[in-house]
Amino acid sequence: MKRFKLSNELINNISDLILKKNNKEIKNIVKNLHYADLAELVNELSFNDSIYLIKLIDSDKTSDVLTELDDDVREKILKELSEKEIAFEIKELDSDDAVDILSELPEEKKEKVISLIKDENITENIRELLKYDEDSAGGLMAKELISVNENWSVLKCLREIRNQAKDITRVHSIYVLNKKEELIGRLSLKDLIMSPSKKKIKQIYIPKVDYVNVNDSGENVVKLMTKYDLEAIPVVNDERKLLGRITIDDIVDFIKDEAEEDYLLAAGISNDVEADDSIFELSKARLPWLILGLFGGLGSVFILESFEEIMASESLRALFFYTPLIAAMAGNVGVQSSAIVVQGLANDLIKGSVFRRLFKEVSLTILNGIILSLFIFIFGLFINQPIEMSLTISASMICVIVVAALIGTAVPIILNKLDVDPAIATGPFITTGNDVIGILLFFYLAKIILGF
Repeated sequence: MKRFKLSNELINNISDLILKKNNKEIKNIVKNLHYADLAELVNELSFNDSIYLIKLIDSDKTSDVLTELDDDVREKILKELSEKEIAFEIKELDSDDAVDILSELPEEKKEKVISLIKDENITENIRELLKYDEDSAGGLMAKELISVNENWSVLKCLREIRNQAKDITRVHSIYVLNKKEELIGRLSLKDLIMSPSKKKIKQIYIPKVDYVNVNDSGENVVKLMTKYDLEAIPVVNDERKLLGRITIDDIVDFIKDEAEEDYLLAAGISNDVEADDSIFELSKARLPWLILGLFGGLGSVFILESFEEIMASESLRALFFYTPLIAAMAGNVGVQSSAIVVQGLANDLIKGSVFRRLFKEVSLTILNGIILSLFIFIFGLFINQPIEMSLTISASMICVIVVAALIGTAVPIILNKLDVDPAIATGPFITTGNDVIGILLFFYLAKIILGF
C-alpha cells in the first residue's frame, strides 16, 4: 500500500473543487483516503473549506476524522456544526471518542447533543464516562468490550460474542465474569475455538488477568500497560465489577498529550497553548515564568551590587567577567540533572533511597566539575591570569556545579512527592534559581579564598 503524503497540489486541488462545488469529484478523490489522512487534509484547508468537506463526506468516515483533527481545528468546526449534526457523528463513535468530543462543547450544547441521540445504551455509556476525570482510567476507558460468563457453554459463548462484536471495531480480549458480574479472568480465542461446544467456560478460561481501578491515574495505567506490553486492559470498580477497557491507541494519545504538556512546562509555558492562539492566551501562558526570570535577574543585580568593592580593585575585577560563565554552568548543570530525574520519574525508574540518588549525582558532578575546572585553570594560565585567581575560579566552579546538581536532583523528587508535576523543575524554575545561587556562591567563595 502506497503511503499517503499530503501535498500542496492536493490541498489546492480540493480547494478549487470546493470553489466550483464539484462534489462528485471531491468525493471521488477522498473516498479511498484513510480517516487519519483525511483529517490531515482538513487540518490544512481553510476554515470554510474544512467545514464544507466535513459536511460533504459520509458520516461513518466524518466521525473518525473529527477524532483525529488538531484540537483547535476540531473546536472551531464543532462551533459551526448544529447539535443534530454533532449527535449524528457521535453515535458512530466508540464511547470514549464520543466523550472526548462532547467534553469540548459548552454544557448547554453538550446536553442538547446527548438528548438528540435516541439509542439509550449510547447515552447511558456517555453519561457514565462524563463523570470521570479525563486523566483517570475511567476517563480513558471505552464501554465497548466482549465479556462472557464462566457458566456459559462454548457454543453459547460463541453466539454471545458474535452478538456483542457487532458494536466493536476491534476485539483485543475476551473477559470472563462470574455470576456476580465480577472480573475473574480472560479467555483465549484459540482455546475457545478448539474446545468442545458443550464445555463450560470455567474449564478453559485463564484466571490471571491484569486490570486497573476506574479511579487510577492515567500515569499508572501507562506504567502497567508498558510493563506487561498490553494492547488493552480492563477497568473495574472497587467491587471488581467490569466497567470498560482501555486500548493502546488511547494510551498513545495520553502519552503524547502528557509529553506535550511536560515540554511546555520545561520551556516555561504554564498552559496548553497552540501557535495560532490569541496573543492574550499566549501571553498568559508565558508571562508567569518570565516574571519569575525577571525577579531572578533582579536578585542577581542585588548580589552583584553587594560585591561592588571588587570593581574598585584592579586585581579582583576579573571576577566579574566570569559571572555569566558561572551562572550559565550552574543553570546548565541544574537542567541536566533535573531532566534526567524527571525522565526517570516519568518512566518509574527512580526507586529506593533518595540519598543514593543524590550521592550518585554528586559523584558524577564532582568528576565533571573537576574536568571543567581544569579547563578554566589552563585557560587562566594561557591568558597569564594570576594563579590564585585561576584557583579561586576553578574551586568555586566545582562547588557551584555540585550545588546546582543537588538542587536539580532534589527539586523534581520533592515536587513529585508533593504530587506536583516534576517537569516544572526543568524549566525557568531551576534555571533561574541556579543562576542566582551560583552567582551568590561564586562571590562568597571567592571572598573567603581571596580574603577581600
